[in-house]
Formats: sequence, structure tokens, C-alpha cells
Amino acid sequence: MSNRYGLSIRTAHSSDADGLAELLSAARETIPKDRLAHRLTAVLNQPGALLIAEEWGPPSGVIVVHWHATLTADLKVGSISTLFVDPERRRNGIARLLLKAASQAARSAGCGDLVLDTPPSADDLRAFGLATGFIQSGETFARALRKRA
Repeated sequence: MSNRYGLSIRTAHSSDADGLAELLSAARETIPKDRLAHRLTAVLNQPGALLIAEEWGPPSGVIVVHWHATLTADLKVGSISTLFVDPERRRNGIARLLLKAASQAARSAGCGDLVLDTPPSADDLRAFGLATGFIQSGETFARALRKRA
């Protein structure tokens, strides 16, 4: 999709589960490889894009953007649900390149707005969002639909 100084942004494939597991582990998000492979396949089968930034070796970053129609907007809305960059590779423009590629994919899908979902504890992601043109708009609430074991 995009290539800059040895860094390429491309669409993820189901075979990327091992590399993504390594990336997420570096970002302190440990997910068993078999579970991640199942989730990866599920995300790839939904309307949206799962993009990987890679150089030499495992992925340096990942972004997931989904799009859907709403009753309150004429155009679809894109929602970034995941944005991870390897902690050792941060401050190198990788997240900005991933955001640019995800924005382009959402525009091509007919989206008019892009939303960045940030957990309350992700201060660095919130700062990134503000620095890249996102405007804070309210609060998000979550509720489990099933009992957790």
C-alpha cells in the first residue's frame, strides 16, 4: 500500500497472527496465538481495514478501522478500534503513516468522519489523537453483554 524508507504499510492476512502476537506482547497485550488468529480472521471478514506497518521482521505497528452507516450522518463513520506501535519504534512516524493509510481506506469506503476509540488509561493515544486533528467528543461507556468467567 505505502512504502517509506524501508517501512511498508499493507493489509494484514490471516498468516500474520504470529507477528501480531509478538507486536501486541511488546505493547503488554498478551493474547494466545490461536485466539489471536481467530480474532484476526473475524476482523478481516468485517467491513473495514486491518493494516500492518512492517520493516524487517515482525510488524512495527497495526491499526484496525471499521466503518458503518448511522442514522445521524449522511456518510458512513469510520472507527479506529486498535492502534498499536512497538514501544521501541515509537516517535518514528509509524502511527501517523498507519493513520494516513486508515483514513484513506475509510474515505474510499465512503466515510465522512473518523473516530478514534481510546481507553481511559491510554493517555499517550489520547495525546496522539489530539496532535493529529481529532477533537475530543464526549465520553464512551461500555457494558458487557455476557457474564465473564
